[in-house]
Amino acid sequence: MTVEQRGEYYSILLDERDVKTPMRAELVLPNAKLAEAVAQEWRDVGEKIDPAAMPITGFANAALDRVAPDRQSFIDAVAAFGESDLFCYRAENPQKLVDRQEVSWGKWLKWAEQKYSLKFAVVSGIIHKPQPEPTLAALKEAVADMSDHQLAAASKLTHLTGSLVAVLALAEGEVGAETLWPDLILDELWQEEQWGADQFALKNRNDREAEYLEAARVMVLAN
Repeated sequence: MTVEQRGEYYSILLDERDVKTPMRAELVLPNAKLAEAVAQEWRDVGEKIDPAAMPITGFANAALDRVAPDRQSFIDAVAAFGESDLFCYRAENPQKLVDRQEVSWGKWLKWAEQKYSLKFAVVSGIIHKPQPEPTLAALKEAVADMSDHQLAAASKLTHLTGSLVAVLALAEGEVGAETLWPDLILDELWQEEQWGADQFALKNRNDREAEYLEAARVMVLAN
């Protein structure tokens, strides 16, 4: 398995033949580090190809087969998470949780407000409150600046986290994925502190974290 640069892109070759996506497109990557990560998955897979063991390849396939032909739909879907971002919806009580959310989530809203020159509406409770139209427009513009490979990762990340702001912070290199994760599961950690850990909930969270870290890695490599 080798990587070959062809102009601005990098191709993956297996036995001197181009590797193809499921839709039979040539598997090309935008930079050497992402191409090498894909190639390494192919080297590690052995004789039997297991897509579950090749997440970076999966995102690359999605970028070429799904995002590129319908880019605007992905931009719209990812940007839509700005309308109900996790970080904007706070608990009404107890006060200790409210304060913790303000510290952990408030800093990311302030970062986004400064980065993209916008203002968020923050809500106590779960009743939806629309964000200002200029805010949604600025967020959508930031999403539109992502590459196809970043959009593929962002699509997964927004569904896993519920926060477009978090995804933008990862895309901008403002924070590492592992550092950000505790902020994203703050409510779950709070519940565990109050009532103890549940075995099934822990497994579910660990599975989500693994998916999250894989997608976040693609976001970084594609940058």
